[in-house]
Amino acid sequence: MAQAPLRVGLLGYGIAGRVFHAPLVAATPGLRLDAIVTANPERREQARQEHPDARLLDDADQLWRAADTLDLVVVATPNRQHAPMARAALAAGLPVVVDKPLAPTAAESRALVDEAARRGVPLTVFQNRRWDGDFLTVRRLVEAGELGRVSRFESRFERWRPAIKPGWRESAAPGEAGGALFDLGAHLVDQAVQLFGPVERVYAEVDRRRPGAEVDDDAFVALTHARGVRSHLWMSAVTPQLGPRMRVLGDRAGYTTYGLDVQEAALRDGGRPDKPGWGEVPPEGYGQLGADGDLRPVPTEPGRYQDFYAQVAAALRDGTPMPVDPRDAVATVTLIELAHRSAAEGVVLPVPPLA
Repeated sequence: MAQAPLRVGLLGYGIAGRVFHAPLVAATPGLRLDAIVTANPERREQARQEHPDARLLDDADQLWRAADTLDLVVVATPNRQHAPMARAALAAGLPVVVDKPLAPTAAESRALVDEAARRGVPLTVFQNRRWDGDFLTVRRLVEAGELGRVSRFESRFERWRPAIKPGWRESAAPGEAGGALFDLGAHLVDQAVQLFGPVERVYAEVDRRRPGAEVDDDAFVALTHARGVRSHLWMSAVTPQLGPRMRVLGDRAGYTTYGLDVQEAALRDGGRPDKPGWGEVPPEGYGQLGADGDLRPVPTEPGRYQDFYAQVAAALRDGTPMPVDPRDAVATVTLIELAHRSAAEGVVLPVPPLA
């Protein structure tokens, strides 16, 4: 007999919940979006139209009271609520997916990971950019030795948003974990570590460029990896001309690609990963491999955000590993904290051993 789908409760129906988590859960075989928690009337109506079979709940307490009707909880709330909502899910015995960052501080992140281990309840973090097509392409080229020995990795998430948008992401309250370094840097740092391993030293420049900005909107982070690679990472809301999305330099060749992965825009437009052509980049969007004077386009790997929740479902069914080890999220927040401190003190900082 076919197994019943795993029932998923979603906390939050803002950009993260509505654009990313809800459609990805709904498109994953073996999962069912069973409940959505949001008190916002407009978002409730959106949820009702987009996921008519899901229960709509006003607050998290209603979800915890119905914990025995669920198999998984997804935390897609503002950053300040990630840690308390994840702790509540763990206390209810429910496996939990937490949107990045896991928590506003490394200490809180580490405490969550320890609590999940103590309770024996699965915990993972939504680092969806590990399934970006450009990242998958770079990883393939690096692992195949196409670039030779890599010396430098450049990666950018740049935007042109000269006007400040209202909302918690622009709030200076420490618990909000707002600003470009937490918002975009959580992806860039995670990708760099996934590609080139542990980091020994951190240097950063973090600024508030827009008038009235309360949090960083422009940042540069340099990571020195133990294997010798230097990752140079830019994240900005004040870039009127965008640089390459990624540039990787090795002693045999380089690889440069422009433009963001296509999956986020597709999700915003109502696309779903169970449709043909998902995540594919047309030839005119391919990156270039080689050295100047001898460059060739390289097909971009199709993006695969759907793999995240497919692996979550497999982990809960079969006991395989969750798609993202939550200890990786602790490392990411640790590096972000060091970057903020480096910028404030104007120094290069060593990375302490991670427990």
